[in-house]
Amino acid sequence: MKRIFIFLLAVAFLQACNSSPQKSAEPAIPKDAEIEQKVEALLSEMTLEEKIGQMTQLTIDVLGVPGSVHQGDFQLSEALLDTVIGKYKVGSILNTPGTTAQTRDKWHEIISKIQEKSLEEIGIPAIYGLDQIHGSTYILDGTMFPQTLNMGATFNRSLVHRGGEITAYETKAGSVPWTFAPTVDLGRDARWPRMWENYGEDALLNAEMAHEAVIGHQGDDPNNVGKEQIAVCMKHYMGYGASVSGKDRTPAIISEQQLREKHFAPFKEAIEAGALSVMVNSGSVNGVPVHASYELLTEWLKEDLNWDGMVVTDWADINNLYTREKTAADKKDAIKQAINAGIDMAMEPYNWDFCVLLKELVEDGEVKMSRIDDAVRRVLRMKYRLGLFETPVYEVEDFPLFGGEEFGKAALQAAEESIVLLKNEDDVLPLVDGKRILVTGPNANSMRTLNGGWSYTWQGTGADKFAAKHNTIQELLKPDLEAVKWFMNPV
Repeated sequence: MKRIFIFLLAVAFLQACNSSPQKSAEPAIPKDAEIEQKVEALLSEMTLEEKIGQMTQLTIDVLGVPGSVHQGDFQLSEALLDTVIGKYKVGSILNTPGTTAQTRDKWHEIISKIQEKSLEEIGIPAIYGLDQIHGSTYILDGTMFPQTLNMGATFNRSLVHRGGEITAYETKAGSVPWTFAPTVDLGRDARWPRMWENYGEDALLNAEMAHEAVIGHQGDDPNNVGKEQIAVCMKHYMGYGASVSGKDRTPAIISEQQLREKHFAPFKEAIEAGALSVMVNSGSVNGVPVHASYELLTEWLKEDLNWDGMVVTDWADINNLYTREKTAADKKDAIKQAINAGIDMAMEPYNWDFCVLLKELVEDGEVKMSRIDDAVRRVLRMKYRLGLFETPVYEVEDFPLFGGEEFGKAALQAAEESIVLLKNEDDVLPLVDGKRILVTGPNANSMRTLNGGWSYTWQGTGADKFAAKHNTIQELLKPDLEAVKWFMNPV
């Protein structure tokens, strides 16, 4: 009898582990009645073309005058603005021209023209997004914080919170209201080339830091993101840092228990803290591309958490459903899979044929109008929560603390607290007078290496130029320690 009782307990436990969690009765973000009324009123007046345009996101380079994108003086093309915003009603732009950081004044110029055109043609402000991954990465002369992995190494929630506040302030100084950060993938494989972009391998650490990053960037009222705050986009939902190959954007095999208890946990915490958007894993999990997974995008994320935020693709990942994943026959079929799975906004990023093909899918009955309306509600809701309808552009002068000493001290504290000493054999540290130090290897004199990715450019190229006023390791040591033996290995 005792054995039967134990067996029944075990069966019940296994059933509980494998069953779907109970759906949340309370919304992850409390509804704001005034915002919901505005969303419904605007939605009722929009054409199908306007709705699809709100679901489309293009990179800024598409709007540039030919030849100006990589020349250091980016200029918007009036003709392309007419096409992208005037004809196709595109509602979102991302990235930095030529993937190179710009000044606050340049951002003000770019955003002002885009918003002027959007309000004139659609009556809806655009939402602009930047990868401000570790501080003011794409706005020149701002405050750089240590990479996310270093922020995790501080184990200091208040520093992550403060870093979010400063990043939001300096991003808003360029009139950009949205960042594709923070990254809360669990870095479970040291081969993964984006290990530096997350808080580490631990689910609890990522969840705690995610919570602080959300509140730091957005404030504590997601329905009213203030003048000095911006929306976050948690990424990459989910299992992105645990691929089988260890390479970026490749498949992962993860048990459902690990997926639910570990990889899902930071995103759940962030959403409960008020995160307004989520970006999707570029690869597949257990054989299913996440961009085509109704279970992960709609059931787990939107329904189980009762979350009304927005889901955006990663770079060109709808296209990957037919070019790489081979789950779709062509781009039209890929769009059908992704939108029906729960994608709300497509980061195309270069081609507006998404607008044409999605319209055909709706007209053919392959994508329901209810799914379009749901996606557009989520986009409009975020724009209202950000106050873009009231203030689509801010003045540079409204943010006098940009790049100032106060912010620099916070970044310095984060850097100091993130230092990890693996082994202090024979009490090498602290250094004493007369010690000889060997500084070797090309990275000792490389600002790009010290800054890492998402620094002025996507992979940090150009850091030696943009950060010339700062010191590399070699430059810092050489003037002060005359006894240093310098041997720079060129290989």
